Amino acid sequence: MSNSLFPRERTEPAVGAVHVPGWLPAQRQREIVDACRQWAVGPVPMRSAVLPGGHPMSVQTVCLGWHWQPYKYTRTADDVGGGRVADVPEWLVELGRDALRTAYRRPDGSYERDDYRPENYTPDTALINYYAEGAHMGMHQDKDEKSSAPVVSISIGDTCVFRFGNPETRNRPYTDLELEGGDLFVFGGPSRFAYHGVPRTHAGTADPAGGLATGRINITLRMTGLSG
Repeated sequence: MSNSLFPRERTEPAVGAVHVPGWLPAQRQREIVDACRQWAVGPVPMRSAVLPGGHPMSVQTVCLGWHWQPYKYTRTADDVGGGRVADVPEWLVELGRDALRTAYRRPDGSYERDDYRPENYTPDTALINYYAEGAHMGMHQDKDEKSSAPVVSISIGDTCVFRFGNPETRNRPYTDLELEGGDLFVFGGPSRFAYHGVPRTHAGTADPAGGLATGRINITLRMTGLSG
């Protein structure tokens, strides 16, 4: 929950990267939290993905459409029971299109790039990440997809520090932003493969009106470009 005296403004920390504070109303956040609770128990349960070195991530994840594990996508959750993941619901696809419309539509209704257009955006996977107190995510690129369509990121619950960097290195230059419940962050175009991460969350900052009493949920929508 923001303690700012003034409304937070939309920012563009890099070309193709857009942060829209307070984009998702509390009622919609609650609906998504309810859906996340259902997805977390099946058909494939939420789990901490294990990195190739054997270290489990501190973030817990459940996937829709395609199942992600470091560093590949499969239709079945081969690392947690082998079940087929649930489909991405149409309402979530439409939410992703609304996000692109908000982020990229110019005042005259045009778009700078074809892959910014909502009608060209059909995300076929969603990664739902849950950050309990102390969870974090290191700097990484979302590069397991064959598509370079934008990534849509929606935050619910506790505020986090979101570090958004550059496509060349995990190190500086990068920008640290605070993402609160209801915030939208979209990155595409020249920023699509920028390194990014979450060094920390601020426990106890969630607005209860959003339906999450503790922790942080982050939903990222992506087009994989995969078939089968």
